[in-house]
Amino acid sequence: MALRSRLTAALLICAFLLSSINLQGAQAKELAIWDQLQGTNPKGYVLLMRHALAPGVGDPENFVVNDCSTQRNLNEEGRQDARDIGSWLERRDVKILRVESSRWCRAKETAQLLNVGKVRLNKNLDSLFEDESDWATHPQTKNIQKRILDHRNKRGLLVFVGHFVNFQAVAGVSLDSGEGALVRANAQGEIKVMGYSPKP
Repeated sequence: MALRSRLTAALLICAFLLSSINLQGAQAKELAIWDQLQGTNPKGYVLLMRHALAPGVGDPENFVVNDCSTQRNLNEEGRQDARDIGSWLERRDVKILRVESSRWCRAKETAQLLNVGKVRLNKNLDSLFEDESDWATHPQTKNIQKRILDHRNKRGLLVFVGHFVNFQAVAGVSLDSGEGALVRANAQGEIKVMGYSPKP
């Protein structure tokens, strides 16, 4: 009985180690594209980045877009995560063409704390969470998809900071707080995920 227990424990440990190795391998693959882009002025790449940690879901009923006191905002952990992500991007030494953000305070503050370029507000990145229409066919989604397609032959990394539901609709990605998906449009007009930025 004791031998069987030891064998079971050994098998569980092996399974855990294998899953850890597979996870690390997947994460390395997701980040590998950044090694190729290191120190370059890349063509056609767009970083879709979800705002950093802002505890809660949605926004209060009294939400006003220009009043941060009525919104769900970054906490201190989220602010530090945004700074850390910005430092990580700087170390990649990839030329950044432009940084655009949702007008929501948590996205705008994330973009500012990245400190990788002047932040321009773009209403097409505003959260669709409360919108009851089809997110995939929403004009905001179509606008951002068109921006990605139009950027295909342009130099410099385009950075969009926004929200989970928006980027899921744009590129089919499910991003954690502060995580980014690196995408690029191909000649057929399809938006492909090329890699990810690290999760905070």
